[in-house]
Amino acid sequence: MSWTEDRVARLTKLWADGLSASQVAADLGGITRNAVIGKIHRLGLSGRVKPASKGGGRPKRQARPNGYSRTNRTTPKIARARYGAGSVKEAAYVAPNEDLVAPESKRIKLVELNETTCKWPEGDPQDRDFSFCGHSVKTDTPYCEFHCKMAYQPPVDRRRPRKSG
Repeated sequence: MSWTEDRVARLTKLWADGLSASQVAADLGGITRNAVIGKIHRLGLSGRVKPASKGGGRPKRQARPNGYSRTNRTTPKIARARYGAGSVKEAAYVAPNEDLVAPESKRIKLVELNETTCKWPEGDPQDRDFSFCGHSVKTDTPYCEFHCKMAYQPPVDRRRPRKSG
């Protein structure tokens, strides 16, 4: 397929009318969407304004009754900014049905990790104080005993009990 003057003129008109590259390719026939995009860029036609939407987009999600959504999670970094530096602490997590308590972190850096240190991340990776647990690992796992209990929970133990009422 070669670009004749007629096809280039038709491409230019269809592009100016607001058709997508796929629609232009279908109208011209015998050409791919990528070929249309390439020609548009070579002609310098890429700076057009998108036509107004006809409202056919995806509908907005309704808020859940409990107010939870993926966008309203509070990360440790956001919590520190909102509530102060001392407000976000690693809670002493106790594994379900276990008397195992989280060990005090050794707070080692990435370059200090080796095959015998726990690689459980702590904090926000974008913060300077991001670190890893650093305790001795269990055999054939990347984590210490406590973090293995957290990482490798059976499906039944992971589920939260539903609130009744």
